[in-house]
Amino acid sequence: MREIVLDTETTGLDPADGHRVIEIGCVELVDHFPTGRSFQRYLNPERDMPPDAQRIHGITTEFLLDKPLFAHVAGEFLEFIGDAPLVIHNASFDLKFLNSELHRLAHPPISSARAIDTVDIAKSKYPGARFSLDELCKRFGIDLSSRSLHGALLDAELTAQVYLELVGGRQKRLLLSAVDEAASAELTEARIVRVRPAPLVPLASEAELRAHREFIAREIGQDAVWNW
Repeated sequence: MREIVLDTETTGLDPADGHRVIEIGCVELVDHFPTGRSFQRYLNPERDMPPDAQRIHGITTEFLLDKPLFAHVAGEFLEFIGDAPLVIHNASFDLKFLNSELHRLAHPPISSARAIDTVDIAKSKYPGARFSLDELCKRFGIDLSSRSLHGALLDAELTAQVYLELVGGRQKRLLLSAVDEAASAELTEARIVRVRPAPLVPLASEAELRAHREFIAREIGQDAVWNW
């Protein structure tokens, strides 16, 4: 099962006001494990960077001047995501911007049915809690030391970790296949079994042991587990 965790950075809050995508970051998961494959591009938005947006992600107008337009990377981006489900934190925001960019190219939009929204999952699991990416990372003990500013690829990586926790935790050794079972058997055989050179001396006297056997036979019967 292939999934793509996705995040964007933008010049503002609404493409209807002329705001554009300035960074796309994607991380690939297969069977709920990161593969190491990712996609990240900065984009020239063909407009200035508002100060409020720059304070969030630290990306300046000057930095983006020599970056490609969305039209120049759209094919590469769409090829990377393919038809995989898209894991997004607050999916409606990112899809709104991506579909606005695709609309400029007369390209069909990305269906919202493909989106797996980590905000929705968190709301169902933790009603009444706070659902920002920072808050969810703190809840799951995910390292935020590198997140002084927002960044699409970094936030996609953090979202991937949050998503894996929300769907059951990052468990590396589930026995789900014959290969795993064989590996587990090898580990079991490799364990060192230590046997006492001599059995421990019983602390109960022979009279106490005899009394115990008589009690078991009288109260429970010969089928008691102690007699197996």
